[in-house]
Amino acid sequence: MRRSEVCLNALNRRGVYLEDLVECARFLHGPYEDIKDTTIAAVLIDILDKREVENALLCAIEMDELCEKDQYSDKSLQERVLHDDGLFGVDEVLAYGICNIYGSIALTNFGYIDKIKPGIIGKLNEKKEGVCNTFLDDIVGAIAASAASRMAHEKGS
Repeated sequence: MRRSEVCLNALNRRGVYLEDLVECARFLHGPYEDIKDTTIAAVLIDILDKREVENALLCAIEMDELCEKDQYSDKSLQERVLHDDGLFGVDEVLAYGICNIYGSIALTNFGYIDKIKPGIIGKLNEKKEGVCNTFLDDIVGAIAASAASRMAHEKGS
């Protein structure tokens, strides 16, 4: 099975679909170029095929799921993750690992999309009883930011 399939299956299990990623990447790159959804999807699949992206994504989902199951050994850490404490920051650092593959544009795109939280990112960020997406919302933002960066590089802008 390709890495992108593993990633998409894991994302789907958490309620995130390729169309959601396309929407977020379009949010970032759309003002600069009219690009087809199929082209954006192909860029996203290429990103999800990278081992570093798969590793970050699967770790993020695992950490969120362990938090939901109350399986952190350190309960103080459990609370920080569950409540997405503003000073925690580890979730963003994991996402930077993805952005670093695609350069400074990806990092600035990530900072912007993490602040605005459009589409699925905003939905993942909503606090719901028994649900933890502390890591996942940032990973989704990093993947979208990386796609927008890659499209900008390909266009030469």
